Amino acid sequence: MSDKILKGNWNYPTRVIFGPGSIARLPEFCLNLGMKKPVLMTDAGLQAHPITLHALKINREAGIETALFAEIKPNPTGANVMAGVEAYKKGGHDGVIAFGGGSGLDAAKAVALMVGQNRPLWDFVDEGDNYLRVNEKTMAPVIAIPTTAGTGSEVGRASIITNQDTHEKKIIFHPKMLPALVISDPELTIGLPPHITAATGVDAFVHCFEAFCAPGFHPLADGIALEGMRLVADYLPRAYDNGKDIEARAHMLAAASMGAAAFQKGLGGVHALAHPLGGLYDKPHGLLNAILLPYVMVRNRAHIGERMDVLARVLNLPTKGNGYDAVLAWVLDFRKRLGIENTLGDIGVPHDRPADIGRMATEDPSAGGNPVLLSAEDYTQIFLKACTGDLSENRVAA
Repeated sequence: MSDKILKGNWNYPTRVIFGPGSIARLPEFCLNLGMKKPVLMTDAGLQAHPITLHALKINREAGIETALFAEIKPNPTGANVMAGVEAYKKGGHDGVIAFGGGSGLDAAKAVALMVGQNRPLWDFVDEGDNYLRVNEKTMAPVIAIPTTAGTGSEVGRASIITNQDTHEKKIIFHPKMLPALVISDPELTIGLPPHITAATGVDAFVHCFEAFCAPGFHPLADGIALEGMRLVADYLPRAYDNGKDIEARAHMLAAASMGAAAFQKGLGGVHALAHPLGGLYDKPHGLLNAILLPYVMVRNRAHIGERMDVLARVLNLPTKGNGYDAVLAWVLDFRKRLGIENTLGDIGVPHDRPADIGRMATEDPSAGGNPVLLSAEDYTQIFLKACTGDLSENRVAA
C-alpha cells in the first residue's frame, strides 16, 4: 500500500437555480435576500440589450425598484469598481445583481465587497492573508446571473480587476465574494454571436484543463474538470453552429460553472500569461486563453502525460498509445473548427515586451498551479512562440 499522505481543503459553490426561464424568479430571490432596492450591474455592451431590459422589467413589475449601472469595461478596472461603489451608495441600494459575462460579474462582485470597506481595493489582492482585512459584515449580498458560458465567475470567490495605473490584472479575493445565489438561465445566452460563443466556451475548457493538470490531491475538482471538458467538446460546436440550440447552451452554461468550481484546485501557465497580456493590451481573456493553450501544453508536455492519457479516454480520442499527442491534435483541430485564431499576432498582440511579460507571468498567482514551476525566461519563450505559431518543443526543466 502506498504511504503517500493525501490531504486537501475543499470548498464548493453556492445555490444555483438552473434552467430555461429561471430569470422569471429574480424578484422572489431578491426578496429572499432582503433586496428591496438593488442595483443591476453589467458591462457597457449589455446596457441596452433586451435581456438586460427584461431583467429590470421583471423586478420593477414585482414592485422591486432596480437601478442599472453599466460603467464597466470588457477588462474591468479599479476605477470601474469604485464608480460602482459610488453609485451604490448614492442610490441607497441594498444589494447587487451581477449580470453579464466575466467582466460584469467580476466588477459587480468587487463592488459588493467594497461598499463597506475603508481600505483601498488593492489592499484585498489575493496575496497572503490580505482577505482577513475585509469587514465581512458590510459586504452587500449578490445574485449572479451569467449571460455567457465561459468564466464561471458566478460561482467564484474572486474578481479579476485591472489596475489602470500599472496595467496589471489583480485578483481580488474573499471567501464571501461567492454570490449568495446564482440564476443560470441558458435562454440569456442565446443571443451570443458565434465568435464570442467560441472564445468563452474554450475559456471554460481551459479552466477545466488547467485545474485537472494542477498538482495536488483534489479528486472532486478532477472529476468536475473532466466532465466539464467532455461537455465543452460535445456541445460547444453545436452552440457555435446554432446559437438557438437551447440544449447546447444549457450544457455550456453548466460547463462554465464547473470550470470555476474545479479551478479552486489551481490554474496554470495559460492564465499566468493571459492575465498580464489582458492587462497590457486589453484583449478578451477567453480568447487569450484559447490561443495560448497549445503553446503551454507543449512546454508542460513532460509533466502532463498521464493526465492526457485520461483526458484522451474521456474525449474518446484515438491515441495510438500517446494520449498527449492525441489531445494536442484535438485542441488544434477544435480551435480551428471554432474559428479561433492560431497566434497572438493574429489578434494584434505585439511582441515588443517579452521580458516584461515573462516576469509578470511568474508573479501571477496562477503560475503556482502549473504542473511544473516555470521561470520568467520559460514564459518569455512561450509568449514569443504563441506570437508566431511556433509549436516546437520548448526547453524542459529538469
